[in-house]
Amino acid sequence: MTEIGVVALVIVILNLVVSYKGFKDTAFYDKYAFIVNEMLVHKEYYRLISSGFLHVDWMHLLFNMMSLCFFSADVEAVLGIKNFIIIYMSSLVGGNLLSLFIHRHHGDYSAVGASGAVCGIIFACIALFPNMEIGFFGIPLYIPAWIYGVLYMLFTIFRIKDKNDNVGHEAHLGGAFIGLVFAVCIEPQAVKQHYLPILAILLPCLLFMYLLVRKPHIVLTGNTPGPQRFLNVEDRYNQQKAIQQQEIDAILEKIHRQGINSLSAEEKQKLQNYAER
Repeated sequence: MTEIGVVALVIVILNLVVSYKGFKDTAFYDKYAFIVNEMLVHKEYYRLISSGFLHVDWMHLLFNMMSLCFFSADVEAVLGIKNFIIIYMSSLVGGNLLSLFIHRHHGDYSAVGASGAVCGIIFACIALFPNMEIGFFGIPLYIPAWIYGVLYMLFTIFRIKDKNDNVGHEAHLGGAFIGLVFAVCIEPQAVKQHYLPILAILLPCLLFMYLLVRKPHIVLTGNTPGPQRFLNVEDRYNQQKAIQQQEIDAILEKIHRQGINSLSAEEKQKLQNYAER
């Protein structure tokens, strides 16, 4: 599976262009990244999509785009261009929504990357071809795709439960779930032919989501905020407004004393952003 679909090629180009812009322009990166407070407080929900076209660095971008290329052609060939786009975008948004739900009390949590969308395409492919073999980067080991799917789900759930890295496992899980479910809905014949492997992949994810809603302390151990961080949306809005007002007051005072030419580029940007809001 080394060919690349037409839509995937366009997606790769978009990711390259947008990510490169983000590498060079911090303000652009911050404006479109996934940031909890900006979505819940300022209602900037476009970040659910825009963050999926930004990446932290070239390695992050390269890994995601290579993974997409490996699986895109088969999904596009079986499901068609329209359905490929639906799965990609739905997995991107679905993965970010799960991440937003889990981190809703972490106002400063931020993330970028196409991983959720890419996981959606990978698991759509697994749903369609559960017996194909999947290898690991740099390791000459191949296993059936459905076994890889089960192991990946379990690993991702474990990493969400005991989070101590900078990887958006929540988006991966949500994207993978959406991709698999959408694929079998679009191509129900896959369920008839491979219902046991598909069920084996879905069960850990369904159990996780049930516990997430009913008993979150079980599945989010090590990934829950301290008591001081449990602020509702209004509290966070007021807190952020107070901080912003202090920053603006300091900038205005500097202008009064030293003139506008004394402002740094960052201070000018803050003043402009404040004026736009």
